[in-house]
Amino acid sequence: MMGIHGKLILDVEKRYIMNHFSGMPIQQIDSGPSDSIVKLIIQRMNEEPTVYAFRSVDEFEGMLRNNIILSARAMFQNRIRFAVFEKSYCNPMYWELMRTGGFLLRRGVRPSDAINDIYINSSYYAFECATAMVIIYYHAVLNLIGENLFNQIFQTIYLYGWHTDSDLGIGAQYSDRILPGDIVYFNNPEFNPLTPEWRGENAVVLGDGTYFGHGLGIMTAEQMIFALNKMRWPGAYRSAYLTNSVTRPNFKNLAALSNWQRDHSNNKYKNIVVHHNESSISFDHYMYLVNYFTNYFT
Repeated sequence: MMGIHGKLILDVEKRYIMNHFSGMPIQQIDSGPSDSIVKLIIQRMNEEPTVYAFRSVDEFEGMLRNNIILSARAMFQNRIRFAVFEKSYCNPMYWELMRTGGFLLRRGVRPSDAINDIYINSSYYAFECATAMVIIYYHAVLNLIGENLFNQIFQTIYLYGWHTDSDLGIGAQYSDRILPGDIVYFNNPEFNPLTPEWRGENAVVLGDGTYFGHGLGIMTAEQMIFALNKMRWPGAYRSAYLTNSVTRPNFKNLAALSNWQRDHSNNKYKNIVVHHNESSISFDHYMYLVNYFTNYFT
């Protein structure tokens, strides 16, 4: 259930977004400290009007972005452990731990209960950072659309790196402009081969100058880079850096699903799974692997 702080932000955000339909730039009203993240989202949406047209999905996007931030902070506060695939573990009441290190939803378990359990019984879980980003997405969507609809849309969940249900519609683009709730990637080109899990860090943009990366925690960009640089191989000279790859869910598709604009009884496309056993890879790299294996075996 969403906390009071989250509800206050969403209430403020709804008042902002209503101005979309008048065709006027979104106005910012000083309503107290609870709307600081929403103000940042709105400010940056106004800075790029050609991309953020005045559409009804804007309200949904703003609310989901806020939930992504709340879910990322909750994961950090719950101190869920980081682990590479071969050392991952999960609560067996809700998930089946596969030999690959993935978590498969058990039959008869409600998807909403399984996702919530990661945040409730956090000591029963350990996973790598790409998996963490996907869990944050599921948790954020669940808290926005509610359990009943979530359970109808995401009936079978398999958590393994960047593999997701196709209805999340995750995609990446190259951009120097990022919004709160985006996921970015810090690349570490000369990571120590003895600890390949520090090849990089997926991180949620929290909107206050900090990022959440599972394994490193909440840090500024400079602190993330400093931490990754300590994980380089001896003699390395190239620094870790923040890439311009920005990962986002398909807000438009999710907004349509939340309004029941699709028959959920129809069979939907299922994303293939590539068990790469490489912890902490970017979404871009995962899609490269998916395309490579798809072309290789077809």
